[in-house]
Amino acid sequence: MEMQLYLLHIVPFIVIVYLAFLLFMHPPREVILASLLGGLTMGVINALVDLIAYYASWWHYTASGLVLQLPLPFYITPILILGGLVYLLIWRFWHTRWHWFALLLLIGVPLFGFVRDLFAAVTHSSYLVWVSAFAGPLDLVIWLVMFYTGYFVFRQVAPERKNETSNA
Repeated sequence: MEMQLYLLHIVPFIVIVYLAFLLFMHPPREVILASLLGGLTMGVINALVDLIAYYASWWHYTASGLVLQLPLPFYITPILILGGLVYLLIWRFWHTRWHWFALLLLIGVPLFGFVRDLFAAVTHSSYLVWVSAFAGPLDLVIWLVMFYTGYFVFRQVAPERKNETSNA
């Protein structure tokens, strides 16, 4: 039931936010596809590791409506926001005076993902339950691997942004 409610109420908002950023940024089609491919890479790695973690008894989810013990609607967030949108923003700000913001995203998003998971597991405030002592360090490694693998895929597919003289 929780997954159905998430799918009904949260996923449309996530899609609208992603589309709103596309509307205002006007990236080329190749960059949009690259951001989706990089985000999809991040989401698939996340799902595969969650599946392995469940069967290895490292962590699991307690929500109802799981498919193969995976919260499939939850992966929309890494695909569109933590992956695709962040990769678009890094691409947009990399060769501007806002380069520091692109670096902040590049370093901060995987750390934010880990801290969010750590807080959720310690306070029992989400559906994530860490079972093993290895869950914390493994979660940090997985966040680093999946974010930078997705970014690598994005960089391989996306064309380089032309230097602009604007202040954006």
